[in-house]
Amino acid sequence: MMQFEAGFRNSGYTSPKPLPSQCVSAIAIFLLFLLAVSPASAQSGPDYKTYGQPVTAAPADPAISQALGQISPRQIRRTIEKLVSFNNRNTLSSTETSLPPGTGVTAAADWLQKELQLYSSDCGGCLEVKMDTFTETPQSRIPQPTTITNVYAVLRGSDPKQAKQIYLVTGHYDSRVTDVMNTKSPAPGANDDASGTAVSLECARVLSRSKFKSTLVFAMVAGEEQGLNGSRHLAQLAKSEGWDILGVFNNDIVGGDTTPGSTTQQKSMVRVFSEGIPATATPEQVKAIQSLGAENDSPSRELARATLDAGKTYFRPVKGGSTTALFTPVMQYRRDRFLRSGDHSSFNQQGFAAVRITEWQENYNHQHQDLRTENGVEYGDLLKFVDFNYVANVVKLNAATMATLASAPAPPEEVKIETKKLDNNTTLTWKDGPGAPAKTYQIVWRETSAPDWQRFVDTHGERKATLPVSKDNVIFGVRAVDEAGHRSLVVTPVPDR
Repeated sequence: MMQFEAGFRNSGYTSPKPLPSQCVSAIAIFLLFLLAVSPASAQSGPDYKTYGQPVTAAPADPAISQALGQISPRQIRRTIEKLVSFNNRNTLSSTETSLPPGTGVTAAADWLQKELQLYSSDCGGCLEVKMDTFTETPQSRIPQPTTITNVYAVLRGSDPKQAKQIYLVTGHYDSRVTDVMNTKSPAPGANDDASGTAVSLECARVLSRSKFKSTLVFAMVAGEEQGLNGSRHLAQLAKSEGWDILGVFNNDIVGGDTTPGSTTQQKSMVRVFSEGIPATATPEQVKAIQSLGAENDSPSRELARATLDAGKTYFRPVKGGSTTALFTPVMQYRRDRFLRSGDHSSFNQQGFAAVRITEWQENYNHQHQDLRTENGVEYGDLLKFVDFNYVANVVKLNAATMATLASAPAPPEEVKIETKKLDNNTTLTWKDGPGAPAKTYQIVWRETSAPDWQRFVDTHGERKATLPVSKDNVIFGVRAVDEAGHRSLVVTPVPDR
């Protein structure tokens, strides 16, 4: 057990010259008076705002930086152009028998599979390319039994134990126009969601050239516009097969819509949506979450914070005068936008941590619309409205986060906070996750009103620590860190009574 009692030993404070004895006596009497009238202040301990060290960006991993440097706006454009060329990728087009060759959702699925196989060939067969094909039963937006195909590739982790832990990136490759049942009219879906599909493909292309401790999955699903059908099936498959998914990154509408004359789009920002109370929480768990004040510390919220953390590392000025254009992920404290839904919700419903990544401001004239011009306004989800450099930044954010988490030690397990007595100190305990042990664990904390972690202490490999900081005043978490500085997801503690 570690005792962190040297809060200000290295503060740089230098003692002044000794005071005359009569002054010392007067000061001592005055201090005794203060203790008598305010005993609580004498027990308050170090200020949580100054104890420990401030949380800063992690060091960049040269191998990850090199991979990010391979991300290509030109390749992204090629991917989106190809998806647009299938004319109409409505999920229901899989039932059509008279489509022109090379059009429709089935042709798109076949092309995605071939692309992933090409990437696998380039890395010596490192990717397991799979098709999750099933028949969806009739429902509100599916009038007859319909074949739906999810395409995905698996990059197995290098650590035999930690490889069971998975990080998954996804986008949906189906498209639609105004009538969600229309399978014939041009439905380019360049932004919604060829852009998100391009994120998954480009992540697969650049990350498959590297090895990671944990497993990565690159997915492209269909059926989103009909009711999240593809992602629901894939999430249920993952649950039934026991996939240990620690994080899902759903990219939907990440094309950085570029409309002539628009001044409200922010090309340096992207939104990260995450649920607060988990969708699978029982009434008892909800009660416990409310009691702890942990409404902002669900696994999905910690995944969002890890995304922000990676953004601070890989989108910042670097030494030598060169800079990487700043690109800021912004946490949104809700599962999704008003009146909308996304594929991350399918994974939330199965108990997996998942976030949705979406451009800063959507243009609804360029989503779910028949192609047309009315009163000088051009409608339709066309290729010309996509900013390929913006999509490339979204790819970098996804790839950096996935690579960091998959390179880090496994998150700690059974993280607990002692609540057996009234105490102004805080004692935390935890156990190693699977795989190689962490070099150190960081205990992080923030004010209850703060959005992100503010301060930390290193435990130097210990699995128990007592801090002179009151658990009543802050939110605590624990994460594993390796020698290179890769940080795992933060795990917030549960009471140990």
